[in-house]
Amino acid sequence: MNETIPYLGEILSFAVAIIWAFAVILFKKSGETVHPIALNLFKNLLAMVLFLPTMFIFNETLIRQVPYSEYVLLILSGVIGIGIGDTLFFKSLNLIGAGLSAIVVCMYSPFIIILSVLWLGERLTLLQVAGALMIISAVLSTIRVKKRGKISSHDLLWGIFCGVLATAATAVGIVAIKPLLGRSPLLWVTEVRLFGGTLCLVLITLFHPLRRRIVSSLFTSSGWRYTISGSFLGAYLAMFIWLAGMKFTQVSIASALNQTSTIFVFLFAAILLKEPITLRKIVAIILAVSGAFLVFLG
Repeated sequence: MNETIPYLGEILSFAVAIIWAFAVILFKKSGETVHPIALNLFKNLLAMVLFLPTMFIFNETLIRQVPYSEYVLLILSGVIGIGIGDTLFFKSLNLIGAGLSAIVVCMYSPFIIILSVLWLGERLTLLQVAGALMIISAVLSTIRVKKRGKISSHDLLWGIFCGVLATAATAVGIVAIKPLLGRSPLLWVTEVRLFGGTLCLVLITLFHPLRRRIVSSLFTSSGWRYTISGSFLGAYLAMFIWLAGMKFTQVSIASALNQTSTIFVFLFAAILLKEPITLRKIVAIILAVSGAFLVFLG
């Protein structure tokens, strides 16, 4: 297929950046009425259901004959990266908005390279170090953004903190299974990780003192259209196209194109959510995106 369509992988990787950016806007709107735990739980359940027939269509088996330890590792990866990481991301998104959140999530790149060095023995290049420093400086610059609209200093700091923890959890979840990715079908890996994330959220909800409020937030009439559409685009369609992009082009190129989602989130937040654009934000987004490109291409 990629032989008949030139640059298919690059096109898909760029397309998923736009799709994910729009999904983030929908998640932000959904988060106005839906609790982060409930939103993440629904997102994962919908994705799990949709990936089952997708696996069948592509002749992918759900139960593979692999060591038990691989299932445990993938499930733990889903618990950390999807169950905890995505919930923290939604919390951060609610507190600081999509524009600032787009800058903070660029911390994913530095976390990936740091963990790769510590766990996988990979080596850093000077470009990657420079890129990581640029991203960190971009995130630090957002801390000085003055109070605007409904964002208080407390919410700003707490939102940035949750966003950084979210990217750290996501990075841990990915790096932990990196040795498995090269020898395992990506659809199977995705489904097992989704199961881990969903199981984690079900247990958290069951034992949460506010479980009734969390679950009931899903059934508000005003939030359903954002919750369903955001979950479909962000958890299923974006994930599926991301996997296809990774298949049809080099991982480094796909990752760099995926990172452009930061720019689209920033633009969509300004256009659709009317979030203010300031010079400090523009400088921060340029630093963050440029740094991410250096990290992935370094």
